[in-house]
Amino acid sequence: MPFLVMAFDFPPPAGPERRKSVREEHLKQGERLYQEGKWLCAAGILNEAGELVGSMIICDYPTEEALRREWLDEEPYVLNRVWEKVQIFPIRPAPFMSE
Repeated sequence: MPFLVMAFDFPPPAGPERRKSVREEHLKQGERLYQEGKWLCAAGILNEAGELVGSMIICDYPTEEALRREWLDEEPYVLNRVWEKVQIFPIRPAPFMSE
């Protein structure tokens, strides 16, 4: 089942500092999940100044529980308190999108 995960960082200075300290670990995990077919699309959310303030990921897991267990429970941005707020939405791709 596809999900949209919207995650917003802690405000400065803590959020950006934490993000920088574990960014490579987060990207390494993201690349692995993408190669496994779990992450379908991922992007950083920017503020008006072009600074990273969050993330959005479209991913595919059987259930929200599996998403949490197989990814978020091990996510460096969660474990290192980069993301202050994480929202998970089940989504339905448009009918013309191939699965």
